[in-house]
Amino acid sequence: MDQQTLVEYRYRAVREVLGGSPIGEVAVRYGTSRQSLHSWRRRFEQQGMAGLADRSRRPTNSPGRLDSEIEALICQLRRAHPRWGARRICYELAQRDVEPVPSRATVHRVLTRNGLVDPQAQVHKRQYKRWQRAAPMHLWQMDIVGGLPLADGRECKLLTGIDDHSRFVVIAAVLPAPSGRAVCEAFAAAMRRYGVPSEVLTDNGGQFSGRHHRPQPVEVLFERVCRENGIMQRLTKPRSPTTTGKIERFHRTLREEFLNHVAPFESPEAAQAAVDAWVSAYNHQRPHQALDMATPTSLFRPNGPTRLDARPDTRSEESSPPALAVTVIEPAPAPSSDGQAVEFEARVPPSGELSIRSGRQQISLHEAMAGRTVIVWADLRSIHVSADGHVIRTVASRLRPDDLRDLTMRGARPAGPAPSKPALRRVNGVPVIGAGEAVEITRLVSYDGTVSIAGTSHLIGFAWAGRRTALRLDGHLMHAIADHALIGSWPCPIATDQLARLQGARQPTTPLPPPPLPSGSLRAQRKVHANGKIMVARQSIKLGPRHAGKVVIVVVEDTHLRVLHGEEEIAVRPRRSLTPITRFHVTGAGARQATDDDKPSSTS
Repeated sequence: MDQQTLVEYRYRAVREVLGGSPIGEVAVRYGTSRQSLHSWRRRFEQQGMAGLADRSRRPTNSPGRLDSEIEALICQLRRAHPRWGARRICYELAQRDVEPVPSRATVHRVLTRNGLVDPQAQVHKRQYKRWQRAAPMHLWQMDIVGGLPLADGRECKLLTGIDDHSRFVVIAAVLPAPSGRAVCEAFAAAMRRYGVPSEVLTDNGGQFSGRHHRPQPVEVLFERVCRENGIMQRLTKPRSPTTTGKIERFHRTLREEFLNHVAPFESPEAAQAAVDAWVSAYNHQRPHQALDMATPTSLFRPNGPTRLDARPDTRSEESSPPALAVTVIEPAPAPSSDGQAVEFEARVPPSGELSIRSGRQQISLHEAMAGRTVIVWADLRSIHVSADGHVIRTVASRLRPDDLRDLTMRGARPAGPAPSKPALRRVNGVPVIGAGEAVEITRLVSYDGTVSIAGTSHLIGFAWAGRRTALRLDGHLMHAIADHALIGSWPCPIATDQLARLQGARQPTTPLPPPPLPSGSLRAQRKVHANGKIMVARQSIKLGPRHAGKVVIVVVEDTHLRVLHGEEEIAVRPRRSLTPITRFHVTGAGARQATDDDKPSSTS
């Protein structure tokens, strides 16, 4: 019913009452109460037709209404700090001694009434299981975030760490290069300042964990620092950022309140100073809603005395700093730029291709070494691979100083003296040897007794077919070495200036062994078995049943075995085994009958 119709309706009821009709009957007929009719008549007599219109029910005074000055202060705080909500504004009003402090709902209504709240659709958030450590220093959450610009166009990363209980920021280090060593150095500095936490929670980034390293998991430097300091390292599940929700929420605050409002910094040092100032305000001044509006520093307690508690020694400017009460095992120092040698353990993959530095150098080992752990010694000249205390491979190094530093960041340690002689020296990438020096190569003797050197074949001997022999070349002679014995010497087939370029060339690690004994100087007694056979150096020789029971002399030559009985040569067999002979005399029954035949024969 519109206002004009309502006024006419009430006017007819008032006219009937003024005309003498009983007020009770009129009230029943018009569907209202007697009190309303009395009120309408009184207002009509005082104001006429205008008095019959609806009046505002608003009270003439509101004792509980918010003071206009407080409402203006609420709007001023909101405009100065757009990210402050009703709860934070209530806290700030209490800090300014405002009496009485309005409720959170009142502040929200003020903001809505003045258009300071953006209307948005309600979003029902997922329900997560919240957890929190019972005391500070039980758990640190750590992560790396980007977005810190420099004036030269670079972007620095920021390593952050937050205490799980108190939300106190323990690490906020600017990293121009977020390497594993830089992360560990910042982590160690935080532990020196605040103490060693019981646990550390991170994601699966390469700086924090090597369990996803291919082809085999490895222990990165961060894991080693945690292990040596007795810290339990916890990792999140892949693609589960809510597990480290506290540090991720801190990153959002950092970006909205700091990173989105800064200009590019002149240098990483200037960026670090600005970050430190903001983090100090975050820890000591900014109330945290999850802590019931308490500041993080009010709940954080370091582990024992730290550098923050140490009093400066004013006795002398040159006096040493006070000793720290917290013992922190720090990562090993990085190698210097001059290429200091490093050493580390590595597991040989099934293919036998051991990767020293991805994309830079790998070493081929025999597939029988697959699964074994070897020790790699590396510098800018040589790489030695050792197993069970023996050097099994030495190759020329193609590593650079940056590669050695990267290996150290991944857990390599400074190495001691080289386990073997270095690889050949290189000039402009070409291996060279000094005057009078020799090189050594390893070659497989083919079935026809030859080896291949620089595309040409050279005869070594049929007896060495299928064996690997070491060839030592000095520009004048070529020596063949097998079983630590010199088996032959020939004129060197390769020019001196080409020796260093041979495939697999290396410096000799041992002196040249002596030549073998003269032919026929080794003799061994054997008693012929009942089946007519004897065994020499794991080689069976058949003499026939007619020689059964005889004691014979076996003359060992380079390529043949001669069998003598007294002065008679009864058999000559080719030598097919190079196994050393360890038994030269016959003992037991039948040994005495060969006494007279044990003399050297003229035919030998």
